[in-house]
Amino acid sequence: MGDGEGLLSGITGPRDLDRLTPEQLELLAAEIRTFLVDAVSKTGGHLGPNLGVVELTIALHRVFESPRDRVLWDTGHQSYVHKLLTGRQDFSRLKMKDGLSGYPARAESDHDIIENSHASTVLGWADGLAKANELLGKEDHVVAVIGDGALTGGMAWEALNNIAAAKDRPLVIVVNDNERSYAPTIGGLASHLATLRTTDGYERFLARGKDLLGRTPVVGKPLYETLHGAKKGLKDVIAPQGMFEDLGLKYVGPIDGHDLEALESALSSAKRFGGPVIIHCITEKGRGYQPALQDEADRFHAVGKIHPDTGLPIASSGLDWTSVFGEEMVRLGEERRDIVAITAAMLQPVGLEKFAKAFPDRVYDVGIAEQHGAVSAAGLATGGVHPVFAVYATFLNRAFDQVLMDVALHKCGVTFVLDRAGITGTDGASHNGMWDMSILQVVPGLRIAAPRDADQVRAQLREAVAVEDAPTVVRFSKGAVGPAVKAVGRIGGMDVLRDPALPAGGRPDVLLVSVGALAPMCLEIADLLDKQGISTTVVDPRWVKPVDEALPPLAERHRVVVTVEDNSRVGGVGSAVAQALRDAGVDVPLRDFGIPPRFLDHASRGEVLTEIGLTAPDIARQVTGLVAKLDGATADEAAEPVRD
Repeated sequence: MGDGEGLLSGITGPRDLDRLTPEQLELLAAEIRTFLVDAVSKTGGHLGPNLGVVELTIALHRVFESPRDRVLWDTGHQSYVHKLLTGRQDFSRLKMKDGLSGYPARAESDHDIIENSHASTVLGWADGLAKANELLGKEDHVVAVIGDGALTGGMAWEALNNIAAAKDRPLVIVVNDNERSYAPTIGGLASHLATLRTTDGYERFLARGKDLLGRTPVVGKPLYETLHGAKKGLKDVIAPQGMFEDLGLKYVGPIDGHDLEALESALSSAKRFGGPVIIHCITEKGRGYQPALQDEADRFHAVGKIHPDTGLPIASSGLDWTSVFGEEMVRLGEERRDIVAITAAMLQPVGLEKFAKAFPDRVYDVGIAEQHGAVSAAGLATGGVHPVFAVYATFLNRAFDQVLMDVALHKCGVTFVLDRAGITGTDGASHNGMWDMSILQVVPGLRIAAPRDADQVRAQLREAVAVEDAPTVVRFSKGAVGPAVKAVGRIGGMDVLRDPALPAGGRPDVLLVSVGALAPMCLEIADLLDKQGISTTVVDPRWVKPVDEALPPLAERHRVVVTVEDNSRVGGVGSAVAQALRDAGVDVPLRDFGIPPRFLDHASRGEVLTEIGLTAPDIARQVTGLVAKLDGATADEAAEPVRD
């Protein structure tokens, strides 16, 4: 293996790192950064976070023996270097069907212990694994790598409280502190860590800490305590830092997260210590890539396809759902002083950056703390303002109890805006927003809007914030917004998107209930059915909870009801419509189409929709068969293919 040439290609597993010299390790780190910029620029992905953990990941895999030692990542988007060092170096289809996941994935490697892509959970996992080791008499190590952003989540501190209670249970916690989760980390914890980072003498402290660690032969708890005492005295001279120690956890740091020698020394010391230890590493998000370092917003946290030299996007995807929401929020903010915005550490990704610039005193970033965000929103509403809490649909799952018992029970006027609703695709099982319309169906008084296009996002957001006595939800998809889908009429609160031409007194065959962004596909279904001689009415309920009172009488005038939604079939809109028909005594066959109740592998949105049969030809074929059966046709006639 030559110095600096092809070092990465020679790494097929973590133990290949053992034979590298310090100089070769530095060259390997540089090679990994070059690889990441080149590979991720072609596919898109989480670039900035991984550029920041190169040396840290190398050190972890040199000191610990994965997979026997369990190395856990929170969140998993910083695991690209871990993948490279564990034999996964084909990034050509990163986040694509049949390619590498953008997060740890058990199906890919034994080195991936947890598929962690929702933040703040890793310390709970680590606590459980360490307890299991203790019970089974195992001497394996558990290492939890957690970003400073994830430490803003309450679950992390619940776990720390339990971890600290067991003084003799080995567990290494590495805090990857880069001041940022997506954007700069917000909150009291962040301020506390920032104080330590910016105190005069910090660089001298890093050098002194490295010297101490390098010269002290730590072989057990007594010597570790001695070192810890010396370190603590030095640290307290520079900056008061008792936060972790007040919990009873041994603290080492701060360590320069790009100094391999210091990292390995600290990790080796912690490995030998017989109890829980926190190692505080200072890293630089986007390190080694100038376009990322110059991006003040989020240091290229996640990028699409970019030009590797400039960092500029290769192509624009046009107007997207998120920006439509963000622009309308600014207009609402100008019209109503009582409108405030809440985000959970994702100001930019959910489209609130422009609102924050226009109204900096009316936006609240609660950190990665959706539960707290929901309760705080209830307090804001009770205090006389109208909060709009913008969050990814999959992350609202974490705050269900607060939506139910704090917001809804108290009839608080809070609007939840769910970005990335439905199938998002490339981020895999954890990020598909496929449960919100099922989970929220059980919340009394809550109302759900599913806009079909940009015009409806604007209109329904305004309708939502006008409600002051109940929670409202506006949910929309990821990516580009298609053309406006115009209504041809209105029945109750529902938009009629297609009204079949029938003779007077004629009964249409199918009532097709289109939910949200699937409206264009539903119109395509109606066209395919029309070619089979099946007349179809297409309606968009706009507000899918509660079911519009005009829907059961309309359904009764049709032979079949079909619902199509970008949500789980279990307990979703289709189920709610079926219940409404039963309650109204309307005995019309209903077929609901949606997402099956299983976790979906990463692929493009279109590929996932095709895989689960949520496409116009698939649905039209099944509806044709259903209508044919009603007509008494034979099974062979019912199976005649639909031509698209």
